[in-house]
Amino acid sequence: MKKRLVFISGTAAVVALAFVLFAFNKEPQDNAFEIAKNLQIFTTLYKEVNSYYVDELNPSKTMRTSIDAMMKSLDPYTVFISEDEIEDYRTRTTGEYGGIGATIGTRNNKVLVIMPHEDTPAKRAGLKIGDEILQINEVKVNAKNYNDVSKLLKGQPGTEVELIIKRYGATQTEKVKIKRERIKINHLPYYDIFEGNIGYVQLTEFTAGAAHSIQKAVEELKNKGAKSIILDLRGNPGGLLHEAINLANLFIPKDVDVVSTKGKIAEWNKTYKTLKMPLDMAIPLVVLINGNSASASEIVAGVIQDYDRGVLVGQRSFGKGLVQSTRLLAYNCQAKITVAKYYTPSGRCIQAIDYSQKDKDGKAGKIPDSLRRAFKTRAGRTVYDGAGLEPDIVLEKEELSPIAQNLIAKNLLFEYANEYVLKNPQPNVKSAKDFVLSDADYQNFVAWVKNKDYAYTTDLEKNFQNLVETAKKEKVYDNLQSDFNLLKSKIAKNKEADLTTFKNEIRELLEMEICTRYFYEKGQVEARFDDDKELAEAIKILKEPKRYQEILKKK
Repeated sequence: MKKRLVFISGTAAVVALAFVLFAFNKEPQDNAFEIAKNLQIFTTLYKEVNSYYVDELNPSKTMRTSIDAMMKSLDPYTVFISEDEIEDYRTRTTGEYGGIGATIGTRNNKVLVIMPHEDTPAKRAGLKIGDEILQINEVKVNAKNYNDVSKLLKGQPGTEVELIIKRYGATQTEKVKIKRERIKINHLPYYDIFEGNIGYVQLTEFTAGAAHSIQKAVEELKNKGAKSIILDLRGNPGGLLHEAINLANLFIPKDVDVVSTKGKIAEWNKTYKTLKMPLDMAIPLVVLINGNSASASEIVAGVIQDYDRGVLVGQRSFGKGLVQSTRLLAYNCQAKITVAKYYTPSGRCIQAIDYSQKDKDGKAGKIPDSLRRAFKTRAGRTVYDGAGLEPDIVLEKEELSPIAQNLIAKNLLFEYANEYVLKNPQPNVKSAKDFVLSDADYQNFVAWVKNKDYAYTTDLEKNFQNLVETAKKEKVYDNLQSDFNLLKSKIAKNKEADLTTFKNEIRELLEMEICTRYFYEKGQVEARFDDDKELAEAIKILKEPKRYQEILKKK
């Protein structure tokens, strides 16, 4: 069905808008004239540009550009959602969609299967990581139209989709028919028992049912002998507010504050309390967070910290203390608008960036330390607002070496994992926890990768080049040229040795990629455990009850 763009006169638009403004009384009346005036200016400008611009314009595209620019000037979370984008938005909030159940991505200008998820049509049809998708039904696909691939794979449950794929290392293509199903994104990819009695649960998103999934996992772990719990919220970007409230309710009493929201519209301000009896108020608890733990993750972690209910371990969280509300618009469109800030039970707002104050380039800055305020947890520990959550035990974030970053960016680890599994179709271990890449296997990788393009620039090389340019600018380069040449040679030799210098780091990354091929999502998680310093620290704390209590009581 063709979409029509309806033009109305500037005057009619202003009258209609003014009626809406005064009828709902959501804007101060002294702003109504300014809004109406500027809308009239915009309407007449839009018509004039569309009518007289030298080249033919796409009215919808031009309008979308202006809408996106307006939203971008506010904050990253206030966005316009067109009718075409509603389904994707619904998928992100509910975690459900009609499709085949596979994560698709681009690598080296190819559309590849990145992960066929457990118990989905994609997995049952035999799709594997690294399979290249060449055609979906009658449509040939490539990296340039990647955004359309997801739409082609999605559809009504029960309908069939036909793929033409090429396996990694194969010369012939294959035809695969898959019947779509209602797919539920797995927000709980892993939970298990460590060290005999420590339960571990990883939550990746706060989609519908997240709290219930955590409850079932914790109950199962307790039945298996868990005497303490690690809740891993690292990299969790958040999601539904009520799921955060329900999750916090598992560990804190009924009828206590979880989060308060405060915005411009006073009648929307609300304090959310726990509504149910908790699952367990006594079990020792550690929550893992990092710089990508945001929004609902920070609400849960903040509640646990404010009530001294558990210990936070990791790095400072992202700092998203803003609440969005979805508003319905004309023509089945929606707008997700920031309507309030949220506050943890101690009264702090953890929002780290002040979008109301921007520099001349339109860039918002972090809230300065001088404006951050101190608050108290229930036991009297001091916590601060304005910069995310600071863990009770702060561990330095480990940065990857330049060569490791480059091998990831150029998809060489991804490709070699496919190569390895092609030559070794079956794993020699039963679990990813036990998989180790031997020295001989690593040397095979080194020999393989040296024939690939993995050129990169180290920080040392950048600093060296800056030094050379400074020497030339100050006209002393000629006197120091021999020294510079010697230093350049030594830097080059060090760089050549990077595959050996950073062997342990690169091998860990390779093991994770290979385990993902053998054990899929579970293997991806388990392969990280032997080098997970935050997890090791959490286990250490829970094995030392005295230290655990001291952390929670420390003023």
